[in-house]
Amino acid sequence: MKSLFEQMGGTYTQVGDYFIPDLVLPDTKEYHIGKYGRMRRRFLKEHRPIVYTNMVLEGTLFEHLAEIDESCNSRMEIICKAMAEREGVTEALKAADQLEWVRRMNSIHDRAEESILAELIYS
Repeated sequence: MKSLFEQMGGTYTQVGDYFIPDLVLPDTKEYHIGKYGRMRRRFLKEHRPIVYTNMVLEGTLFEHLAEIDESCNSRMEIICKAMAEREGVTEALKAADQLEWVRRMNSIHDRAEESILAELIYS
């Protein structure tokens, strides 16, 4: 009598006295996972373990992480540029007072990252 797994077309490999199902993830594409993708993976693994496990088993985790990473990077670029324009952080300021320009840009970057982390990573 065949098991349900075999009826659905699954196969087994015998290792010693055990039969192990031949399971393969459907998606073998390589994804670039950056800083924000890694942060999202850690959040899912620690705070949403059921969602994390389901994504791993369905083979959608890396696609999701790459998408989150790409979204965060593009949003950071847009938000930082808009905030710099609004606050008057220009190339003229950079030429006149580099330390002030760096201080302001770091402040802008930190504020933009804080909003992105709350919206995309930790939700």
